[in-house]
Amino acid sequence: MARRCMISGTGPMSGNNVSHAKNRTKRRFLPNLQNTSLLSDALGEMVRMRITPRTIRTVEFKGGLDAYLLGTPNRKLPPEALRLKRRIQRKIAKAA
Repeated sequence: MARRCMISGTGPMSGNNVSHAKNRTKRRFLPNLQNTSLLSDALGEMVRMRITPRTIRTVEFKGGLDAYLLGTPNRKLPPEALRLKRRIQRKIAKAA
């Protein structure tokens, strides 16, 4: 399973451990991924995801999962989020 946020695409970063003597060794900074379920109003179901806490706060601020995905350009979303966005758009179009 990839260490990448399913909505924002946040992944591992690299950097250095710096000791007191200023010795530098390579290290990785892994994202704080959380398994969570978000409610999709259009789909009427809970959607399970591995996302970062920052993304959870952003989704809540934007008004929920549907509002966040529909308001975000496709080029900024990873493939998993695009598939979910298309499902939501089809469901809304079918209901209208």
